[in-house]
Amino acid sequence: MERWSIEVAKEYFKFSAAHFLIFPDGSSERLHGHNYRVRVAIEARLGPHGLVLDFKQVKPVVRGLVDELDEHWLLPGEHPRLKIRQLPEGVTEVDYLGLSYRAPTGDVIVLPINNTSSENLSAWVGRELSRRLTERFPDVLIRRLQVAVEETSGQWGVYTYEREE
Repeated sequence: MERWSIEVAKEYFKFSAAHFLIFPDGSSERLHGHNYRVRVAIEARLGPHGLVLDFKQVKPVVRGLVDELDEHWLLPGEHPRLKIRQLPEGVTEVDYLGLSYRAPTGDVIVLPINNTSSENLSAWVGRELSRRLTERFPDVLIRRLQVAVEETSGQWGVYTYEREE
């Protein structure tokens, strides 16, 4: 069997964001930030013009995703003990086991994940990228999509989606 894919890992596929992890024992990290980097691999059938997808068409979609996350505080909206409230004065209040935080609502992104690990961030980026690519390129059937999010140099959380055939 023959297979084709493209991979993109541009310098500008990066975002800076604040977060804190919540560990299995219930403890949490201090609020801190990272300069995350993203790389993407897409496998699909080779099209009639010899392309999986044109790099020039894929790069803006990835860049748009990372730009949306850039310079925000990322929160796990599905963590069972983290309480997030948007207050009427445009402030988001976050409580976790007696720790309280407040930030302007525009600076906060609540993601549908249970923790802000690089693994979960790669899954969110991968699922959202898949959705956007499918909308934008309905004729391309993605067989495999892999997204890696680097939290610090040499440490990647990786999400892989493979279509069953």
